[in-house]
Amino acid sequence: MRLAPKEDWTLTDVFLERVRVSPQGKAYRWYDGKDWVDMTWAEAATEVGRWQAALAKENLKVGERVGLCARNRVEWMLFDQAALGLGLVVVPLFYNDRPDNMAYCLSDAGAKLLLLEDGKLWEAMRAQAQTIERAVCLNDAPKTDAKAVSVQRWLPKKGATPQPSPAKAADLATLVYTSGTTGRPKGVMLSHRNILSNVVGGAKSCAILREDDRFLSFLPLSHMLERMAGYYLPMFAGSEVCYARGIPELGEDMVSQRPTILICVPRIFERINAKMQDGLPAGSLKRKLFEAAVSGGWRRFRGEATLLDRLRWPLLSALVARKLQGRLGGRIRLLVVGAAALPPQLARIFIGLGLPIIQGYGLTESSPVVSVNRVDDNDPASVGPLIEDVEVMFGAGNELFVRGPNIMLGYWNNPAATQAAIDSNGWLHTGDVARMTGGKLYITGRAKEIIVLSNGEKIPPGDAEQAIMQDTAFEQVMVVGEGRTHLGLVCVSKIENENELCRRANAQLKDFPGYAKILHLARVSEAWTVENGLITPTLKLKRNKIEERYAKEIEAMYKRTDVCGG
Repeated sequence: MRLAPKEDWTLTDVFLERVRVSPQGKAYRWYDGKDWVDMTWAEAATEVGRWQAALAKENLKVGERVGLCARNRVEWMLFDQAALGLGLVVVPLFYNDRPDNMAYCLSDAGAKLLLLEDGKLWEAMRAQAQTIERAVCLNDAPKTDAKAVSVQRWLPKKGATPQPSPAKAADLATLVYTSGTTGRPKGVMLSHRNILSNVVGGAKSCAILREDDRFLSFLPLSHMLERMAGYYLPMFAGSEVCYARGIPELGEDMVSQRPTILICVPRIFERINAKMQDGLPAGSLKRKLFEAAVSGGWRRFRGEATLLDRLRWPLLSALVARKLQGRLGGRIRLLVVGAAALPPQLARIFIGLGLPIIQGYGLTESSPVVSVNRVDDNDPASVGPLIEDVEVMFGAGNELFVRGPNIMLGYWNNPAATQAAIDSNGWLHTGDVARMTGGKLYITGRAKEIIVLSNGEKIPPGDAEQAIMQDTAFEQVMVVGEGRTHLGLVCVSKIENENELCRRANAQLKDFPGYAKILHLARVSEAWTVENGLITPTLKLKRNKIEERYAKEIEAMYKRTDVCGG
């Protein structure tokens, strides 16, 4: 059953109430290396008590910060709940981030204790993570470092029953460091009330959630979308969370664990679509059946199905749609997509094949959800109606401003950045360009990521990049052209012929205005990764870094007289 929160509740109160209401309910499931293991809510409380006992020995004061750097696993939840229950502030780190960036975040937060995946990571960051006094390693703690200890040695055999947190609803619960597409990451300060208001609003928007639902957790828990919608929200609704083994095993886990709810990013659908397209030769019967299923299914979704569509659907569903649904386990009731826009072409394919996809919008600074489509009122071109108690207005250039109980307290130790982000009336300036039509929010661009050509024409690069990435020849792309006469493209691709790549890119831009055409292209061989500093842990492009890295290539392509776009 869904909980009935009180105004002064903390995130700890949500956990304790769930344990009280559903002690024998299914809570968590994970693979221990041999088999899948289950945990009830009562068992979760017992384990949280052990972790709290261990933390209590560290003599940390209420409000002090503790770091958390691990892949999605049950220990992530246990540590988070134990720390919050003691009034500590949790600082999650992206597991695949660079050690120096992690160390910066920990030092900026003044974190004193760190739970991390293994000792190798600690060895890579310890020289810079000066504030850490204890590093608890889930695997292989360094034996020569007095600060490091294995979790087996650190945890006691028993702990006390978890009690309500000494923190108040308005107190700081977590510091979430933004990805940092430009400059150093900033610590977003979110209170218990900030996050819980989003949980409650999200639960009302996704009213179909049930206790027998199973979430499959695979997006990083350090990202607020997964943390709120894939961790706190299931707890609130009484649903089970199953931790995927990892991205390489995700396909197998979907089939074997048969989730009903997935929190996704568009990249997942891009990968699935790329595999499907590879298995559909041009002109083949398989492709014709696929295209017929997509187009007919899309008309059914829009309420425009013809008699022929209705007659053909049972067969097309059996031959095409059910196969795709089977890849996801065959029980999916809801797919929530966020963090980036789902390209219209992908929405048409997957919704047309019967997947219940709803898209939403949010930011870390808004805990994170601002709006989300409803299952029974879904416009894939929009990011849906606002969630409860959130309001918006539009500033210069239709920049989206957001206000509500979910808006952050500010940036940690950065009053100037806080003042720039939140005005005196409490409006968060998102930097996104949007409009509200028919009660739904539509994101139309990014105020700070608009390319202005020398003739004054403006192009949101993200839209063009999404379109180009629909061609599987491209692995990564970034559109450039600020102050230039025409657009250019820097890309990573296995195809070496730049003229062919340019033609293929422009084929994907055929529906864009005429000036949104690629005339200059530079193919680079190096993949853009977190490790080389060219993308963030959430896979966003670090545009300034990419432009710096390939400055010579960009200048060279613009000097060519034989423009590849012809």
